[in-house]
Amino acid sequence: MNIKKIFITGGGGYIGARLVPYLLKKKFFVSVYDTFYFGNTLKKNKNLKVIKGDIRDTKKLKKHCKNHDIFLHLACISNDTSFQLNEKLSKTINFDAFEPMVIAAKDSNIKRFIYASTSSVYGISKKKNVRENHKLLPLTLYNKYKGMCEPLLIKHTTDNFEGVIFRPATVCGYSPKMRFDLSVNILTNFAYNKKIIKVFGGNQLRPNLHIQDYCDVVLRLINAPSKKIKNQIFNVGNQNMSINNIATLVKNTIQKKYKTKIEIIRTQSNDNRSYHINSDKIYRVLKFKPKKNIKDAILEICEGFEKKKIKNSFTNLNFFNVQKLKKLNVR
Repeated sequence: MNIKKIFITGGGGYIGARLVPYLLKKKFFVSVYDTFYFGNTLKKNKNLKVIKGDIRDTKKLKKHCKNHDIFLHLACISNDTSFQLNEKLSKTINFDAFEPMVIAAKDSNIKRFIYASTSSVYGISKKKNVRENHKLLPLTLYNKYKGMCEPLLIKHTTDNFEGVIFRPATVCGYSPKMRFDLSVNILTNFAYNKKIIKVFGGNQLRPNLHIQDYCDVVLRLINAPSKKIKNQIFNVGNQNMSINNIATLVKNTIQKKYKTKIEIIRTQSNDNRSYHINSDKIYRVLKFKPKKNIKDAILEICEGFEKKKIKNSFTNLNFFNVQKLKKLNVR
């Protein structure tokens, strides 16, 4: 039996730190190509190859992605405020490097290219069910470039080079490489450690996705038949909730489990992104349905604190993309 070989850009980040061990357990061979700006938590494994590299170095990337079946593109300067830090850096990584990377993968005889876009490409929408054909109305450059990359992948697909795009909701839950600049994770960090939740705005609507469900959908896209996924775009989310409601859920969950009192403080926000996504298509086509929810994410992050797997959650810069990039002065 031939083991599928998967090449993952950005495989050392928040998602990758949970996804890569999961894929290794599923008996895949995995190559991770990452700058490791935020550290490396991946443990050695005979079926894991780790390459330190920048996706803007197309020559190096092409050299290492040869002899793989699947190309999964996760690498990006994530978080909208990252663009405020260094717009040129973010554009070169999130947009300029994309098409050369797709061409490199195609020229290396990769069979399937999976692109992790984002549901935030929708920007603001009052529709209760934003589907994949909804007009893209990005509010930030991060969202704009994520959306602009999508047709560039489709442009290069052929019978021998498949492309599939998924637009995940805001991810939440525990990872060996945590991020505390994502809504549920931020609120849980404050509630558990400070007994205070700071809510900026609150009426904004957000779709959410547990990190394990993210891993499961990637596995589904790896194994899906070509006819079901080729040139397709899939929303992937679970609970659509307002920031206010997420804060209340965090508060109630932690208060109940730890018999403590949590205070919610609300203030103004200039983050106007607000949308609810509909994920019926991926269930209809691939029978994928999320198994986890926001409460699961809250509890497993709390468990991470309890077991001392997460330390210095307010001061460790590896948990905060913008601050770490600023310190490194990455260009």
